[in-house]
Amino acid sequence: MKQCPRCRKTYDDVQLNFCLDDGESLTDVPYANTRYADDAPPTIVLDQSRVTNPANWPVSPPTAPVSQWQPQNITNRQFGAPQFSLSRDQTVPTIALILGILSIPLICCYGGIWLGVPAAAMGFIGMRNVDGDSNRYGGRGMAIGGMVLGVISFLASLVFALFAILAS
Repeated sequence: MKQCPRCRKTYDDVQLNFCLDDGESLTDVPYANTRYADDAPPTIVLDQSRVTNPANWPVSPPTAPVSQWQPQNITNRQFGAPQFSLSRDQTVPTIALILGILSIPLICCYGGIWLGVPAAAMGFIGMRNVDGDSNRYGGRGMAIGGMVLGVISFLASLVFALFAILAS
């Protein structure tokens, strides 16, 4: 956009160099509505969302009295039956896995002896629980992981202790 400094007339043609009214040289005018880099983009307003009317909505309010209304989609349950599912107990396998994981970095401090042995024992107990009653207990993979990590850290701690004894 260019502007005449004498008559202040603006021209959109960038190829034009002189004012058509008085012949004065045109100067470039900075665009007034320039967006800066830190400006947020303009807000776009969308049309209203469509209002839907599902097929199962009643057309009009029921004409029967409230006392005669029949509830729909309700299944008859036996009194005292649980309405939730019980989750399987995974406490022992979780403890075994945690002890096994903690025993690995503490091998240098003989952590395999005081954390690895309990991890292996808890993992074994967790596996026996799952094998005995799989509906009540879960976490077989965690129990195996805790048992394996416990045995590995125990053996590594024994090797570390053997090297410590031989070095002194």
